[in-house]
Amino acid sequence: MSQGEQKVVQYLNEAHAMEEGLTRVLQSQIAMTPRGRYRKALETHLQQTRGHSRRVQGRLRELRPGGNPLAFGVGLVQSVLGQALALGKTPLDLLRGSGGEEKVLKNAKDTAAAEALEIATYTAIVRLAREVGDERTAELAESALEDERRMLDRVLAEIPHLTSAVVGADVKGEPSYDLAKTGTADAARRAGGATKRAARKTGARAKRAARQTRRVPGVAQAEGTVKGAFASAEDLPIAGYDELTADQIIAKLPELSQIDLAKVDVYERRTDNRTTVTSSISSLRGAEPWPGYDDQNIGEIRAALGALDESGAARVGEYERTHKDRAGVREASQRQAANT
Repeated sequence: MSQGEQKVVQYLNEAHAMEEGLTRVLQSQIAMTPRGRYRKALETHLQQTRGHSRRVQGRLRELRPGGNPLAFGVGLVQSVLGQALALGKTPLDLLRGSGGEEKVLKNAKDTAAAEALEIATYTAIVRLAREVGDERTAELAESALEDERRMLDRVLAEIPHLTSAVVGADVKGEPSYDLAKTGTADAARRAGGATKRAARKTGARAKRAARQTRRVPGVAQAEGTVKGAFASAEDLPIAGYDELTADQIIAKLPELSQIDLAKVDVYERRTDNRTTVTSSISSLRGAEPWPGYDDQNIGEIRAALGALDESGAARVGEYERTHKDRAGVREASQRQAANT
């Protein structure tokens, strides 16, 4: 591989890392955004971003048939760093801003920054590819560049409208953010309808589909937040919730998944709002060892542990001890940590 080809592969690896990271950011932002023109733009660009990622990956395979170990290693590190950066910007738990309107605005500003970075990256790839005589890569980058420019223009056009919504909510006292119309709420309704239909045919398949949906980073806790906003005591995962004391509720909290903790948290805050309960929930809420962990059984977790290093296995053990505390998982995590 020539020096020029090596440099093209390096830049394509960077672009692929960004596309993979942006996919996760867009998924999370869609979950937080109510139906309307802006969410439609996010959904459309999510499909484009996935397409860019596949095309860039395909071009990388063409440029390094059989795989160059050094180039692959560099690309893997860049992908991990890109995804870590993207996930660091993921708006987990709806914590950004004072209200829903401001959360959406802040997310839009992050999206604008991400699009500007992608535009710069693809602009560099176009020039690099043309100067080293790689017209196929240049055409691929130009096509992606057009999509990124259109998306940046759409986001910038939406920011004044999103800002007006913040003014309406935080200055004029006229909120417009509707949690029931967010991407998560819509997905939950679709999943509910699909589950009912599928249950008549195969309950196991429906269960797998629901669990898969929650493996998108941020969606499980966002779903719990949405459900908690409308839940009654009968909907909660703790039976007889309203009749229990704070100490009785606290004793049951470690058994709950992140989605159920979010659900109980929202319900508690809009009803009794007992500090002891909400503080205990806060101490338990946090990222699962991996998306979908709380929905997995012991066998599935044991299988996944085999791919983790010592620190990853230790995180599983620590999370398990403070939550469901299953002996089988704790023992498996200890063995994996000791063997790596």
